[in-house]
Amino acid sequence: MSTPGRRSGPDEGRSSGLDDEADRWLIGKVRAGDRHAYEELVRRHRDRIYRIALRMLGSAADADDVAQDVVIQLWTALSGFTGGAAFTTWLYRVVVNRCLNHRRGQRPHQELPDADHAADHPSVPGPERQVLAGEELQAGLRAIAALPDDQRVPLVLVQLEGLSYREAATVTKTTEATVRGRLARARATLMSEMKDWT
Repeated sequence: MSTPGRRSGPDEGRSSGLDDEADRWLIGKVRAGDRHAYEELVRRHRDRIYRIALRMLGSAADADDVAQDVVIQLWTALSGFTGGAAFTTWLYRVVVNRCLNHRRGQRPHQELPDADHAADHPSVPGPERQVLAGEELQAGLRAIAALPDDQRVPLVLVQLEGLSYREAATVTKTTEATVRGRLARARATLMSEMKDWT
């Protein structure tokens, strides 16, 4: 039997039904001890894991640490995946929780990733404009990293990862109304912090 579904791209916020089916098929193989299936599952979601960690932590070094930890622990952590939601929803929860634990265990870092690795952004002509765009991106990442956890998580999940309010509520184990309220506060805080750039 071949792996069903298509390969998910690194910038997809959510998996399609076919991707979810492929994930479930791979998870079944992993639980049976198939290391190749595990490697394929990691390959499919490696970029997503790192991207979430980077957006949550604002530090390339910390994002690397968390992503590697998640990948290493995924083999045993899959026992906690019940299949009640899409694998990606469960994975978002795992990565977010690891990021929150990482932040609680360390002092905040001021180091930020290069603009090219932090997020996709449109190229702008002229070296001066490119420098300004990079500085604005860095300022945005700093502002996101400074948000309280309860505001940063919905901002990353909904605004940056493209999850629906319902999906974000499932990940955070809250209600859609809670997600909306926290996201609204996060947006207001960011607008205030970024007013010098507008």
